[in-house]
Amino acid sequence: MLLLNEKEIQTNYGMKEALRDVEKVLHAKAGEKVENPPRTVLEFPEHEASSLYMPSADLVDEIATMKAVTIFPNNPAVGKPTTQGVVLVTDAQNGEHLALMNASYLTRLRTGALSGLATARLSRVDSSVLTVIGTGGMAFEQVLGVLEVRDIKEILLVNPTEEKAVKFGEKLRDFGIKDDILISIERDVAVAVKRADIICCSTRSSEPVFNGNDVKPGTHVNGVGSYLPHMREVDFEFLQRASKIVVDDLHGVTEEAGELIHAAKQPDWSFDDIHGELTDLITGAVDSRTDDEEITFFKSVGAAYFDLAVAKGVYRKANNEEIGIRFDI
Repeated sequence: MLLLNEKEIQTNYGMKEALRDVEKVLHAKAGEKVENPPRTVLEFPEHEASSLYMPSADLVDEIATMKAVTIFPNNPAVGKPTTQGVVLVTDAQNGEHLALMNASYLTRLRTGALSGLATARLSRVDSSVLTVIGTGGMAFEQVLGVLEVRDIKEILLVNPTEEKAVKFGEKLRDFGIKDDILISIERDVAVAVKRADIICCSTRSSEPVFNGNDVKPGTHVNGVGSYLPHMREVDFEFLQRASKIVVDDLHGVTEEAGELIHAAKQPDWSFDDIHGELTDLITGAVDSRTDDEEITFFKSVGAAYFDLAVAKGVYRKANNEEIGIRFDI
């Protein structure tokens, strides 16, 4: 078995590869070549935490994966990361376990890739101002996904704790994003939203993080932070204004996307109003953006076949280039 830690994965596998591999698995899913059973979620209310178990399999390549990921938002206070996870990669021809790899970075990366793929098809081509609401663990790869598909000139960072936003901006610089991209901290979320061409929300908020009426025509929004029924990052007014709502996985959002579950209880919205899944967008089964005035929304709660996509990519690269530690079990 091959053992891969986070540093080894980060050094050798990035956003470009993730965009490629996630798009491939979306085409495979459209061709019914991917098996994706429902995830199992264990809740730990006393810690406001969750543990998720997510299996999937590629029926063509005969590779299966199972991700176990924990989300403990209070962990930073005791010096531990909010999100921790591992992915087990298995040969579906003979049952051999091929690799065990850290999944925290891969979870952030594949989520950023999903938003990147959606942004490439739903945002205006000339989008230049990115507003980031929430600068926690998931937000960094959201920015990287957008930067891969759009020529961003300015990034506005919004976070309740300004110090975290400052450190987030420094991390972007240290990563090596283009020097000519202006990064600034915006204390007023309304100002940041009104200026944005693209908005990325990565929070665990139970209340909408901006006023939907502040979103200007032509804006695209990615929402990836809320993944439980009680969480809401966008309000009902925004959903009513959105011309196209695309989701990563329809089954998942009907059970987990709090803002959409809340909206479905209102008289003027239902899940039938969803434009399509990301798979439909990638394959052309539904239209991408059709004019510069449309307000669009991509909602992601995650699914195991996205983890399958990046885990396969990492395993193949590591196996070919002899990265990681090999051991017998």
